[in-house]
Amino acid sequence: MSRFSRPSCYLAFTALASVTLFASVPVKVTPVTGKHGMVVAGHPQAAQAGVEILRAGGNAVDAAVAVSLALGVAEPYGSGLGGKLMLMYYEASSGKTYAVDAMDAAGSLDVASYLKTTDDQRAYGYTSVAVPGLPAGLWTAQQKWGKLKWADTCAPAIALAREGFEILPKTRDFFAEQEKKLRRGDAEIARLYLPNGELPVVGSKLPNPELAATMTLFAQKGRDGFYRGPIAGKIVAAAKQGGGVLTLDDFAGYEARIVEPLQIEFRGYRLLASPPPTNGAPLFLTILKALEAETFTGPLRSAENLDKIGRVWRVVQPKVQRAIADVPDAAFNFEKLVAPDSIAEIRQAAFGAEKGAQKVAWFDDSGWSENYAAATTHFAVVDAQGNIVCATQSQSLHFGAGVVAPGTGVVLNDSMSNFAVTDPKGVNYVAPGKRPRSTIAPTIAFKNGKPVFAIGIPGAGRIPTALLQALLDRLAFDRPFTEAIGDTRFHFERNWRTEVETIEAEKSLPASEVAALTKLGWKVSQPEAPGTGRYFGGINVVEINADGTYTGYADPRRTNAAVGYDN
Repeated sequence: MSRFSRPSCYLAFTALASVTLFASVPVKVTPVTGKHGMVVAGHPQAAQAGVEILRAGGNAVDAAVAVSLALGVAEPYGSGLGGKLMLMYYEASSGKTYAVDAMDAAGSLDVASYLKTTDDQRAYGYTSVAVPGLPAGLWTAQQKWGKLKWADTCAPAIALAREGFEILPKTRDFFAEQEKKLRRGDAEIARLYLPNGELPVVGSKLPNPELAATMTLFAQKGRDGFYRGPIAGKIVAAAKQGGGVLTLDDFAGYEARIVEPLQIEFRGYRLLASPPPTNGAPLFLTILKALEAETFTGPLRSAENLDKIGRVWRVVQPKVQRAIADVPDAAFNFEKLVAPDSIAEIRQAAFGAEKGAQKVAWFDDSGWSENYAAATTHFAVVDAQGNIVCATQSQSLHFGAGVVAPGTGVVLNDSMSNFAVTDPKGVNYVAPGKRPRSTIAPTIAFKNGKPVFAIGIPGAGRIPTALLQALLDRLAFDRPFTEAIGDTRFHFERNWRTEVETIEAEKSLPASEVAALTKLGWKVSQPEAPGTGRYFGGINVVEINADGTYTGYADPRRTNAAVGYDN
């Protein structure tokens, strides 16, 4: 048996926790402290895999590989080898922060033919599958910054796939929500995730021996174990049979990019976040910059403050949609958005008109899944040397395209659904080899040149608004993360056809604030009880404390867990 093969019980991490209850917030977040390292991830067994790598002498990047691959096993609906990754890495020795862009990429498609596909074909099945980027991203990061042998970093996830991951209550909920997709027609995904034709039982273990074999080849041969040879061949063959356009050359030619993160200054902090083709960070960073000089009274979630934030959001959102995607000028476009003259214009448009009612033309350039609570996961790792990995990975919609290439065990993405198909001049318009836009937004905050926390969340279009409110709470209202994460989650939404603007919120938003928002012209929707986690994803944070210890915050809205490393 491998030394990595037995993850500890998923409740063991609570022994490390110091529990503090905050009566003022509806969702209780339990902080966990570690002396020499911290992992916060979307499933307890994935977090434990990362800590085991730290104990084995690995650094944050080595542990991140273990966490990422284990999440692909334990959250097959959320991410995996068949999907995308955006990884932020802070290198303590140099003080530099890098972004690894391993977003999915369109294959060798003919655009005219692709435009003839239906919405359904762009969201389900092999016609919706893009070239996965996550395997290349992990390999690129580990080869550049890791310490251990590549195969050792893959070992915990291989063992987890062989032995089976534990089905937690919220795991089963996600399976149940997607039961129709699991039964839709792909025999492989049904065989793997509907054992004996039924939803898995809470507390049971669900193995994936084919995925273990795929990861073993990946461990043995590195990048080429996925992008060349039998795994790529099986995926391409299945895609061809299923009407897709992926080729062996598409796989062989895919490369992860190491690029500069975006950044802004906000009230004495420097925020570094994921660059294009992601558009989540450009949205919330621009809104933050526009609100930097604003005076807030009362709690963040008062009707007055929500309306104030919403006025800025309605101006910034369409500007970001027009400017940010996988195009050469995207990073420069962001710099123009946050320049002083632009921020002044945004504030004038938001607050200069009567009741902030100045209209900004909206349009549909979002792609199919932007408005869905798409399946994604976020994790953060900090090691004893202070290196930080802050990463978000996804397959777009829950269980991606709903297909598994026979013999691979790999759930494949439906990232083609994230392209726009209506305006050839739009920055997110579909093209061969292009990387579709995504709202994922891993972020690292600094003060006086030193990192103070790493933060991120799953949740499709709700990602940037969740990070916006958590950052405002922490940096503008000086609230601890237990409260910033645990308080009522909210989101702004606009129907671009009807122009109806909605504030979505958990049901813990007081009725008095709902009534006040309605008077201000907002439609208010409260789709779920606080902590449910279907619409509003789980924020994961690692905080770097002044005494050199680390605190992890795992949002219980999902199956998140924080595990500290003490010795």
